[in-house]
Parts: sequence; C-alpha cells; structure tokens
Amino acid sequence: MSSAPNAAEVARDSRWLLQALDPAAGLARLIAMDGEAYRAASFLDDRMLQQPRTAHVVAWAAVAQAAELAERDDARWIFHIGHVGSTLIARMLGELEAVLSVREPRVLRDLAMLQPQVRAAYLPAVRKLLSRSFSADQSALVKATSFVSEIAPELAGPSGGALLLYAAPRAYIATILAGPNSMVELDHYAQSRRQRLAERGIALDGAEASPAHRAAEAWACEMTALEAAADAIGDDRSLWADFDAFLAEPAGQLEAIARFFGFEATGERIAAIASGPLLGRYSKAPEHDYSPGLRRELLGEAEQANRADIDAALAMLERSAENAPLLARALGRARRES
Repeated sequence: MSSAPNAAEVARDSRWLLQALDPAAGLARLIAMDGEAYRAASFLDDRMLQQPRTAHVVAWAAVAQAAELAERDDARWIFHIGHVGSTLIARMLGELEAVLSVREPRVLRDLAMLQPQVRAAYLPAVRKLLSRSFSADQSALVKATSFVSEIAPELAGPSGGALLLYAAPRAYIATILAGPNSMVELDHYAQSRRQRLAERGIALDGAEASPAHRAAEAWACEMTALEAAADAIGDDRSLWADFDAFLAEPAGQLEAIARFFGFEATGERIAAIASGPLLGRYSKAPEHDYSPGLRRELLGEAEQANRADIDAALAMLERSAENAPLLARALGRARRES
C-alpha cells in the first residue's frame, strides 16, 4: 500500500483529488487520479469507489497545509437545476486540451450540508484545491451537484465564472416524468427542496397533487437557487444557458461557453467536439445511446401521457409567482428562451 502524499505533493497538481470531507472527525479523503481518470468519470462522489482506487484518509490539517501551498484559485464552475445536460456539457468542454473537467466531487455536497459558520472554515481550501490542474495552461472546470447551487456564490468566490444551466419548466417536468430513476430522486429530495423554497419565502399550493406538480416544485426550488446565486455572483461573471437551446445549436453554444470561461479553442476544434460521439451517448453512462432525437421522443411521450397534470403544474407555478419575485423572474427567463 502506498503512503499518503505530503502537502507539497497534494498542492502540486490535480493528481490527488480532494474527494470528501468529514469536519466532525477532522478528516478528508484523497484519491489518486490522472487525466484519463478525470475524463472517464461521470461522477466523483462515492460511486467512483465501486472501482479500485488508490485512496487515503488524512487529517484535515494536512489538507489545509496543502491548500496554503497551492498557487491557484481560478476554477470555473457549472451550476444547474439537474437533468439539463450538465454532465454532457462538462464532458464536451473537458475534450478541450486547456480544460480539466471535474464532475461532482463529493466534497461539494459535504460543504453544502454544513452550517455557514462551519463551512466558512473549509471553503477557501476546497476552492483552491479544486482549482489545481495538470499544467499551467490548463484550467479546472468544476461541475457541482444541483443542490450545491445553494452555496454557488461561496464556491465561485470573488472572481470565478459560473455557467448557470437550466431548462424551461415544461421540458424539465417531462424529463423527470420520462425517467424512473428521476422519479425516485424526485421523491427522495422532495422534503429538502420544500424546506429550501420555504427559506426563500416560497410556498407552492398543491405541490402534492401529482408527480408533475412535484417536478414543478423541484424546478422552482433549483431554478430560484440559481437566480439567487446569479444575484450574488453578478452578471459579468455568470452565463445562463438553456439546455434545449444548446441542443439546437451545440457548436455555437459550446463556443460561447468556452469563450465566456476564457478557454482557448479553435472553431474547428469546437465543431469537431460538437459533432463527435459525445452528443449521441448518455453522458452519465457513455456505453448507452442517447441522442437529442431520442430525448425529444421520450419527452414527447411523457408530455402526451401527462398533459393535463403538466398544464396544471405550470399553472401552479404561475399562481405562486404572483407573490414570489424570484420565481417570477425564473419563469420570465424560461419564457424568453422558449
């Protein structure tokens, strides 16, 4: 068994991923990664441990020391509402030589679960260690789990740029209803999302009426989290993107996102990525086919089978927005893009 890396080794580059944090025990987990391992991994949460990994649980003090030695604090970020192509876009950008794509490290979830005063002690170190790459001309792009948007401004820090990725509510609701796994997730997070909405002063009357209503509630929760994050991050450091608009023009949209983040890429390289195999695979499990055409077909079937409930759920959102400015802004944004 290899020995745990020292602080200088951790600080040097992205070889040692800061994957998890346990503040109560004062411990962190480091996992050895190379460029291909980052490229292949859909997620860097505990699902990655299903494969053999070189990992070490170390004292947080050692991680904090490494962060002090790390020179960079310039990660770019993707925040999103879930089920809107964030993994796909992170994969596509990760094909650029100038980008190290870091998708959903568990440590971000660990941070999001902490009380703000506790989280503040860990955030600067986590942000610096997630900004490491394998070379000076490569930048880290970090895709967070959807509910991590609640702490998006803290993660972006004073200078980090953020892509804010979403879909219109009708498309989002159909997406959730079309996937059995999405429905399980919907029920799992229902109570916490309701609490997060309540903390923003938003209550949706009738959210339990049907699965479509609960999906609309999920959209409202995650979308208002992004709206609040955008206010804190600022217009100059945030870029909104509608996933369906991305699929309609992937090359142009990908180029705009790369330009926003400051990633070096030729038009030819962007076009090659946009027309390559990633767009025809299920990004969370690339061994499966999943094209934009198949997505449209599945969403159409889900909408046809649930049309009345979806219409009622959308009406619920409109009613609730009359007394919720943040939700009204989110709905207005979706209407402008549709």
